[in-house]
Amino acid sequence: PVEELAVGDRFVVRPGEKIATDGVIEEGSSAVDASMLTGESVPVEVGAGDAVSGATVNAGGRLLVRATRVGADTQLAQMARLVEEAQTGKAQVQRLADRISGIFVPIVIALSAATLGYWLGTGEGAGAAFTAAVAVLIIACPCALGLATPTALLVGTGRGAQLGILIKGPEVLESTRAIDTVVLDKTGTVTEGKMTLVEVHLADGQDREEVLRLAGALEHASEHPIAQAIARGAAERVGTLPAPEDFVNVEGLGVQGVVDGHAVLVGRPRLLEQWSQHLPAGLARALEEAQAGGRTAVAVGWDGEARAVLVVADTVKPTSAEAIADLRALGLTPVLLTGDNQAVARTVAAQVGIDEVIAEVLPADKVDVVKRLQAEGKTV
Repeated sequence: PVEELAVGDRFVVRPGEKIATDGVIEEGSSAVDASMLTGESVPVEVGAGDAVSGATVNAGGRLLVRATRVGADTQLAQMARLVEEAQTGKAQVQRLADRISGIFVPIVIALSAATLGYWLGTGEGAGAAFTAAVAVLIIACPCALGLATPTALLVGTGRGAQLGILIKGPEVLESTRAIDTVVLDKTGTVTEGKMTLVEVHLADGQDREEVLRLAGALEHASEHPIAQAIARGAAERVGTLPAPEDFVNVEGLGVQGVVDGHAVLVGRPRLLEQWSQHLPAGLARALEEAQAGGRTAVAVGWDGEARAVLVVADTVKPTSAEAIADLRALGLTPVLLTGDNQAVARTVAAQVGIDEVIAEVLPADKVDVVKRLQAEGKTV
């Protein structure tokens, strides 16, 4: 059971399983889907000595992990704590409401008591006197003032969390009206956050349908997210894929197997070169261009010959351009801030209508960019 894990314990993570807690890999290599924490759609390749976070998904091989943080110390727990603190904190408007309530409540109670005394004094009877006193209390209702503000803050932070927005504190909700700059990450925010087969480059004399059928069939047997994107794209274009035989996952390089009697290889060019299958000039150029554009390119070969290069990338969400237009209509300036390379960032920004792009920024440095924008007098 996860709750029995202690710091220093070693645990196994099989392909497709969630990583139980934060730790360091001792054995094995894999691709880890960390999108639920980072929003990055491309799985992170990890090996011995690399740190992994609890609740992320092991998409590839078998890992042996040593636990370094458990329970409340994990990264996920810290994120959840931010939401809790936001819900229990007090905004300036709430402090003001509390101060007013401190004066208002005694006055209302005094008025209610005076009303009760007055009606009893005029001989109207206890029933009428109490009715009038309670009416004063309900209509003035000092409780509403004390309750409405914290309830609104609770709803705001809770709804934000449901939509995947972490609100650090109630005072942040209050200051949203002053915002003039919105900084957006690219992967999973402006883009789908999911790999899709976008291009197929063929060597001379090759048949597109056959390339997709054989490569898709082999990749369908792999659980790697890039392989799944190729299999999905192939199935959409050519229909049912045949079942591969002798499937082998070559760690860090790709996959190989037999499909319809052909010895098929799909992966890095290095894998094909091991079988003396060298990319012709046209395919090598397509592969370099795709990589320069920040996309993932995979080589395909069979029966002693390199046949194609498949390009996989994260595509822009259909709603992103409209969302950016809506932000602009509110008078806000959108900025794209991403760790991806300049070429990809500029292409995505142009598609959705963002003018200001800050690319090739490491996660740790993104905070500095926000601080710089704030130093320029912007509310971010």
